[in-house]
Amino acid sequence: MAHRIAVLALETSIAFDLGTATHIFGQLPEQYELLVCSPGGAKVATSGGFSIAPDHGLEVLRDADTVLVPGTRYPLARHEGRLEPAVFEALTTTRAKRVMSICTGAFVLGAAGILDGRPATTHWSATDAFGALFPRVRLSPDVLFVDDGDVLTSAGVAAGIDLCLHVIRSDHGSDVANRVARYCVVPAWRQGGQSQFVDRPVPSYPDTSTALAREWALERLQEPLDLAAMAAQVRMSVRTFTRRFRAETGMSPGQWLTQQRVERARHLLESTDLPIDQVANHSGFGTGAALRQQLAASIGVSPSAYRQTFRTA
Repeated sequence: MAHRIAVLALETSIAFDLGTATHIFGQLPEQYELLVCSPGGAKVATSGGFSIAPDHGLEVLRDADTVLVPGTRYPLARHEGRLEPAVFEALTTTRAKRVMSICTGAFVLGAAGILDGRPATTHWSATDAFGALFPRVRLSPDVLFVDDGDVLTSAGVAAGIDLCLHVIRSDHGSDVANRVARYCVVPAWRQGGQSQFVDRPVPSYPDTSTALAREWALERLQEPLDLAAMAAQVRMSVRTFTRRFRAETGMSPGQWLTQQRVERARHLLESTDLPIDQVANHSGFGTGAALRQQLAASIGVSPSAYRQTFRTA
């Protein structure tokens, strides 16, 4: 049976976030059943200047597998930190195995008490208000998204895409998530801990970019790579290269290399029968122990458990 996702639209719903949830998961109709709902199934105004007419009421939250709350300007949650009784009851009695929010949807989860004592995030511009209303939530104001197992939250706008792809990757593996990302013409993966504040200046000249160094490194992930060698590919000093690399990617060269190697390892675990030590070699970690450490740090599972769960035919 398809995994049932109930998308809760509350007035005024952020149009982009609502569309993100339905569009990303909607690319996999055999894997996900989407049910958009509202209190009483009533029309809901959106930030886009139009209203939507959901097909369902709050009753679908009870038996959903995942409950997803897009960004909203819902005044009770945003300004008073509370919910109308029907919404509160529906959220606190759901049998869902997973609850998610995009952007200011975190205010709704916060008002329901779902985030108490948990790490969470929301749009950077709303973090002060969120922290004042929900002091028991362990707010991470700078990250793209937070995965706390059965409760996941994201920052605003494009970070909602990152979170939805992360969930598909967790459910069905990187190949499926990459296909969805490719169809939607978005980056296949951005690490949740990456900062919301990424400066991406347009370079004055092509040779000011570190892109060629990244391409060079991607072809040699299995080799030892150091900062000086990467900087030499674009004829920059290490200091200049590091500064421009962070401006373009939002992370240090070392963090980026680890991210790419983890992705290479995940792909090999899913698509080959290579022993763990060979996967570690081909992805640049050198030893199985190093691969186990990095995979556990990034996605919380061992290589063998990942392969068993996500191995594709």
